[in-house]
Amino acid sequence: MPFAAITFRVKPGHEDEISEIFAESPRLDSPIVTDEQGREVARLLGTAAFIKDDVLVRVIHYEGDFAAVGRHLARQRNIHQIEGRLQPYLAETRATQSPDRFAAFFRDALMRCVFHSSPEAEPART
Repeated sequence: MPFAAITFRVKPGHEDEISEIFAESPRLDSPIVTDEQGREVARLLGTAAFIKDDVLVRVIHYEGDFAAVGRHLARQRNIHQIEGRLQPYLAETRATQSPDRFAAFFRDALMRCVFHSSPEAEPART
């Protein structure tokens, strides 16, 4: 199952406030991602956020079409609530209010995966 990571630059010294934002955020409307015809094309399996100094990284565990995941997240109210609450702590403001602008941010902030390993991908050792 693949992972994606999105990076944010934040103002240092606000780790507790940012942690609280994520802890208080509502859940997604649905982890199931559908296309325009209503067919399931992806599924969100989990998410985590990590912070250190001026770097915040959100890790997304998913299966399926990642572009569809981005479009799905752009429509989720909880994502927009988090984004709104994060704005005062961001090192650089960004426009993520509309689904198109959110999708553009999502693409630009996506980190390149240079390594991924999982037990099911590794052969059993005897």
